[in-house]
Amino acid sequence: MSTVKSALLAVPLAAAALFAAAPADAATTSPLTCRGQGIDPAAQLHYGAETFVKAPASTVWKVQTGVAGWPAWQSAVTSAKRLDPGPLHPGSRFRWTTPAPATPSSPATTLVITSTVHQVQRDRCVRWSGPAIGEGLRIDRGVHVWTFTPVRGGVVVRTEESWTGAQIEADPATAVQYLAPGLDRWLADLKTAAEAAC
Repeated sequence: MSTVKSALLAVPLAAAALFAAAPADAATTSPLTCRGQGIDPAAQLHYGAETFVKAPASTVWKVQTGVAGWPAWQSAVTSAKRLDPGPLHPGSRFRWTTPAPATPSSPATTLVITSTVHQVQRDRCVRWSGPAIGEGLRIDRGVHVWTFTPVRGGVVVRTEESWTGAQIEADPATAVQYLAPGLDRWLADLKTAAEAAC
C-alpha cells in the first residue's frame, strides 16, 4: 500500500484524472533527488508517495522505464510512445496521454504529456519534466522524480512530483481533490506489474 510522504498540492503526471493531498508539514523524509536534482523547489504544487515492491530493483526499473508498455499495466495511461531509441538517458523524450475529468474550471479532456529525461541512474533513479496539454486544461511544467531503493525482500519505490502553471495554481482547491489517488494508482499498478513479472 502506498504511503503519502509529502504534499502541498499537484496534478500527477501519471493520472491527471485523479487528485488529493495532505499538508506539506506531513513530510517525514527529505525531498527526493536523482543525481542531486529534485522537483521544482519554487513550485507551489507538489506531492510525494512511496510503496514497497516485492521484486528486484532491476525488474521494477525495467517495468517503470519501459515507457511504450505503460498502457498495458497502467490503468490511467491510454497511450505512450518513446520519441528516441534505447535505454532512457538524459535528453530522452516520450509522449503519453491520460484522461482528465471535467472540473468546475475545465472540461473533460485527454492530457498529452511530452516528457524529457534530465537525470537517470540505472536501477536507482530517474527524473523527467514536461508540459501536459489538453482541451481547456494546461499544466505548464511537471517535474517528476522516482527512486528505487533495494531493501530486504524487494525495493522501496518513492516518487515526488511538482507542477507549475497559472491555470492549476488559480484553482488549487479543485486540483487537490484529485491528487493522491492518481500517483498512488501509478505506484499500485507498478507494484502489481513488477511483482507479476518475477
